[in-house]
Amino acid sequence: MAITLNNRALVTIYGGSGFVGRHVVRAIAQTGARMRVAVRRPELAGHLQPLGSVGQISPVQANVRFPDSLVAAAEGADAVINLVGILFPTGKQTFKSVQDEGARNVAEAAKAAGARAMVHVSAIGADQNSPSVYGRSKAAGEAAVMGAFPQAVIFRPSVVFGPEDDFFNRFAGLARIAPVLPLIGGGHTKFQPVFVGDVAKAMVAALTGSAAAREPFELGGPEILTMRDVMSRVLDYTMRKRVLVPVPFWLAKLQAAFLQLLPKPPLTIDQVRLLESDNVVSAAAIKAGRTLEGLEIEPVAVASVVPDYLEQFRPRGQFSVYQP
Repeated sequence: MAITLNNRALVTIYGGSGFVGRHVVRAIAQTGARMRVAVRRPELAGHLQPLGSVGQISPVQANVRFPDSLVAAAEGADAVINLVGILFPTGKQTFKSVQDEGARNVAEAAKAAGARAMVHVSAIGADQNSPSVYGRSKAAGEAAVMGAFPQAVIFRPSVVFGPEDDFFNRFAGLARIAPVLPLIGGGHTKFQPVFVGDVAKAMVAALTGSAAAREPFELGGPEILTMRDVMSRVLDYTMRKRVLVPVPFWLAKLQAAFLQLLPKPPLTIDQVRLLESDNVVSAAAIKAGRTLEGLEIEPVAVASVVPDYLEQFRPRGQFSVYQP
């Protein structure tokens, strides 16, 4: 069900202080709608305030593991957006508690609050038969959301890129200090990186009725890149020369078994399992128009954005002259 985004509308955004969240907040702020940004630590969400006018954005406390806090955050909201997700489990923040049960809790809170629209962000790779716990939990979350809030719109983005991403920035940071860059699985895994600004536009389109609630929409950029392509682009944009070394999946899993013991692991066994499958928009989604193009959004290319924010990783930073 569509809503009208203006200064009388209220949208609750769970997980709105993160990378994708801040761009979604900015996009909705431009419509004039009021927002309640529900996060675990609202005192750390002050960076969102300048994205809107005075009083337009209100951080509030909520945790997807505590349903009562979600209901309170959704009270009076016309629409709800769920952006909460994790890349690896830590403590009580498990895939099941956050991406499965947490998604259900958000959808039930939206329903209880009488919200007229809901958008849930999942990921390409969500599959109940996925070899990774991440993929299975995303699929379980989708099913839980549709069970509690049948008119919800579900988005499955590929790898999301933008100035604060943890994809191109991570590899660029590694290239700055390491003489060798690993290509897990030989670097053949395919991605369809999607610009965070386009994902935010899709959210607005979903709330205003351009995206009907049916099968999940799959969001990808205008080009498909292998992991080798990604690494090559990073080296080109950062003006560095590094050796790319293929690492078989079995060896990557062995390395990940030790790395995942770190507080913030750079790689886990579950992530390696995800890399065994391509992360691109399916032919079925393209045929059905369940894509950015189907929402009349022209996807932004990697080359149009990434070189600018990777300049910090060049040998002389902003003073290095990059020529495509």
